[in-house]
Amino acid sequence: QVQLVESGGGLVQAGGSLSVSCAASGRFFSSYVMGWFRQAPGKEREYVAAISRSGGSTYYADSVKGRFTISRDNAKNTVYLQMNSLKPEDTAVYYCAASTTVTLVGGTYDYWGQGTQVTVSS
Repeated sequence: QVQLVESGGGLVQAGGSLSVSCAASGRFFSSYVMGWFRQAPGKEREYVAAISRSGGSTYYADSVKGRFTISRDNAKNTVYLQMNSLKPEDTAVYYCAASTTVTLVGGTYDYWGQGTQVTVSS
């Protein structure tokens, strides 16, 4: 079992940058594939990025490729999402998630954080 807590959301102007973090408690953080999702009001949840257990492989949705970077620090039990060149359409609640069974391109995540709001003003 792992508990996930996101932090770092906020308000930023279009073109700006923001970093969100997800701290995990529990054991064996390095056993989990970690993912970031987002959900905007009235829209379906979108799979944004994922990172392998070692951090050596990553996945990005086309909508964020080249602008967002996912990383992890297994010693700190934390996964990060660095967001650059933000657009108003990036506005959403961002959730981190963990799974021992998914692949980077998809699957059913087992554990979820509570989410952090990211708002990009135009």
